[in-house]
Amino acid sequence: METLDRMRGTLLGLAVGDALGAAVEFRPPGSFEPVTGYRGGGPHDLAPGEWTDDTSMALALADSIAKKGWDPDDQMRRYLRWYESGVYSVNEHCFDIGNTTIAALLRFKATGDAWASGDRSEHAAGNGSIMRLAPVPIHFASLFPNRLAELVGRATESSLTTHASPQCVSASIYMTLVLCGLIHGHAREEVLDPGWKPMREVRQTAPFHPEIAEVVAGSFRRKRPPAIIGSGDVAKTLEAALWAFEGATDFRGAVLRVVNLGNDADTTGAVCGQLSGAYWGDSGIPPEWLEGLARREMIEAAFAGLVA
Repeated sequence: METLDRMRGTLLGLAVGDALGAAVEFRPPGSFEPVTGYRGGGPHDLAPGEWTDDTSMALALADSIAKKGWDPDDQMRRYLRWYESGVYSVNEHCFDIGNTTIAALLRFKATGDAWASGDRSEHAAGNGSIMRLAPVPIHFASLFPNRLAELVGRATESSLTTHASPQCVSASIYMTLVLCGLIHGHAREEVLDPGWKPMREVRQTAPFHPEIAEVVAGSFRRKRPPAIIGSGDVAKTLEAALWAFEGATDFRGAVLRVVNLGNDADTTGAVCGQLSGAYWGDSGIPPEWLEGLARREMIEAAFAGLVA
């Protein structure tokens, strides 16, 4: 499988997972007919194949990287345009946004300083920075594995703008490393091994927060639902996505496994979709899900900008 196929799968997988989970967002597990494909409705009354804030923020991040290089202030300006004007939205409206993200955007609007915008307290540990992460490992895949310090820097800064808690930063670093490994064709069991060489090297200089370290050590292998939950907490989201990804035989099985946990299903779907897309590639995503994905041309254009 070509690296480009896995890169494209990472971004498209994010959007597909987001769209699959959107209709059952906020629903407790077992309270809905199991998701088997796109469906309409949900809290935002979306059409089948439409996606939410996860994909919108990924598109904003991708657009910033493609047009401005690495500029966190510009990233925040584009997130703010999405929030205020619906740019990057599937329906030209910002209809779904987390409280931590709103607070960060309002601080940025007042100060113009991306470094002072994200909440650094441990209680602000939502999943908003890993849900949109795909553009970072796609664009900076060439930094892996020989320039890990630079790669860790990009992962860190991508989270700090809106989600600056140590849990969020650790999760962003971990997921960036895993996605880069998968994009480069490393085996799933290799990159998920806590003793994986790139992971050991990074942890020597950037130790993970204990909540993320527990997931990295394999909590997702030891637990089963209902202990695995589709929570908005970053550690729980990562755990659920890894549980679904590690236990599946294909993209379809992985993403359906996680969105059927309900609750924050669009985001657990987006996170698992990134992992699954990086592993099975664009060619591993069911064709009917790619064909039914709303405004796919926006996502393809964002991808083209990232790899230009």
